[in-house]
Amino acid sequence: MIAALGVTFGDIGTSPLYALRECFNPSHNLPPTPENVFGILSLIFWTLISIVTVKYMVFVLRADNNGEGGILSLMALIQGATGRFYVEKFFFPIGLLGTALLVGDGFITPAISVLSAIEGLTVALPGVEHWVMPITIAVLFALFFIQSRGTGAIGKLFGPVILLWMLTMAGLGVYGISQNPLILKSLSPSYAWQFYLVHGSASVVILASVFLVVTGGEALYADMGHFGKRPIRLAWFYFVFPALVLNYLGQGAVILKDVENATNPFFKLAPEGFVLPLVLLSTMATVTASQALISGVFSVCKQAVQLGFYPRIQIKHTSREEIGQIYVPVVNWVLLTGVLWLVITFKTSSNLASAYGIAVSMTMAITTLLTATVARIIWKWQLWKVICFALFFLVIDFVFVFSCMTKIMDGAWIPLLICAGIFLLMSTWKKGREILSNYLIERSVSLEEFVRNITVEPPKRVPGGAIYMTGDPFGVPLPLLQNMKHFKVLHEKIAVLTIATEQVPFVKRDGGLLIRELAPNFYRVFAIYGFMETPKIREILDLCHAQGVEFKIEDTTFVLGRETILAKGMRGMSAWREKIFAVMARNAQRPTAFFGIPASSVIEVGIQIEI
Repeated sequence: MIAALGVTFGDIGTSPLYALRECFNPSHNLPPTPENVFGILSLIFWTLISIVTVKYMVFVLRADNNGEGGILSLMALIQGATGRFYVEKFFFPIGLLGTALLVGDGFITPAISVLSAIEGLTVALPGVEHWVMPITIAVLFALFFIQSRGTGAIGKLFGPVILLWMLTMAGLGVYGISQNPLILKSLSPSYAWQFYLVHGSASVVILASVFLVVTGGEALYADMGHFGKRPIRLAWFYFVFPALVLNYLGQGAVILKDVENATNPFFKLAPEGFVLPLVLLSTMATVTASQALISGVFSVCKQAVQLGFYPRIQIKHTSREEIGQIYVPVVNWVLLTGVLWLVITFKTSSNLASAYGIAVSMTMAITTLLTATVARIIWKWQLWKVICFALFFLVIDFVFVFSCMTKIMDGAWIPLLICAGIFLLMSTWKKGREILSNYLIERSVSLEEFVRNITVEPPKRVPGGAIYMTGDPFGVPLPLLQNMKHFKVLHEKIAVLTIATEQVPFVKRDGGLLIRELAPNFYRVFAIYGFMETPKIREILDLCHAQGVEFKIEDTTFVLGRETILAKGMRGMSAWREKIFAVMARNAQRPTAFFGIPASSVIEVGIQIEI
């Protein structure tokens, strides 16, 4: 639970640094009168209750795919229950959109969290505004450089920090409430309703700032595979939720004491002499806030690779005990580049707040839709219950989506643009792989027919073993056909290997390997993995040995096809998208590195393909 605090709750746990402040941003023309303060606090409290406590903790965390969470896990659950057609026509684009939105949000969270903490220096030490930017950049560099240590190590390092942070927030909140105990009345939903009646349509703009209190909620679900649902629930109910509520109430109390405190109520809540230590603690806490989204993006990227939505990239496992704890170098450095650009461009956390929230709100709406589908087809809920669930939470979600849309011209277009780019890449790769697979299948020869032919007219055999890797589950790999065509020779022991990914996170290893002997010393091997696993060739060979089929890695040649894509705009995808697909294919990690195959044992056969 402490480790989960350090990884998954950093984002939502540091929202008090800027959320209430942004509600009273001068651009909203909302004076911090007692009525407005009570109304905003009531909206904050019931937003935390409805979205995080009820929706995520009670319902969404139940929708786990063998312990894994996130939108791609939901898609995999639905595909396993409904079949391929419904997923590709409806849930596939929705799920990809939600995934792209979550990744887009991963760029903004580190920037706004760390900036808001460092800006506390201006309260403790007036006149140091020019140091905020350099310190923020230095902290962000340090954060991304330690990612290679793994989320487990980072969680153990920052878990106690977040625990201290929660206790500090709660203590500050109690201190503020003691100055004006009447602030507790704001927990009544009547104040939220009264706020809406008074401000009408203008309240929609304010809701975009209120929504900042739940940013990070989706990360709780995406990070579930790192620690499990029970530690996350315990941490929320016993530490995070009480601390958040107390702190927001305390901030409201200091605003009632002096309306000038609305400019930065979190740091104004601290007694004199405690502001500078609070800045240091908040900086450490916001580093872990960034960690929540970073680790979530790592998990999503791995799932996308395994499910065929993105080309192979380097994925490093950072724990021998927890398979979900990973580090993805290329994603880490792309995130760092984007985060630094945002910090340098927007300069203040208030400016960044305009860009924050829209991606999260849209992701939450998609999660509601997919969870309702899971409730109907897997949990077997009655239809009226599913409709009530979906309508209740979709109304809440779309109210916040609409409110965040009002900030598009102020910067909310940035996460949408990032989302559009990621969605384009993922959908292009998926479509391109389908076109390529169909092309190869059309030109392939039945493996059974091939075996019959070499049985009737045996070719010359040479010592040693060869494993031909292919994604085609039925035909002969093109490199094998090319070998017979040009050299008229085969190794004395041959296996045609296909590594398949199932719509479950993990597959039991004793049932994850299927071997069929098509002819003496000629085998068809299927290695089946879950989408959270990374196949390794040594493990596959050990499983073959356990079933009586031995291929010594030092005596085996691995033959792979290397396709060169020639974009011609011929096969159902526009030429410009085919060019994107060709670039992605060229830059994908080579199978030798991805599957852990010794480079000295590999032969690649080049094939040019027009699509």
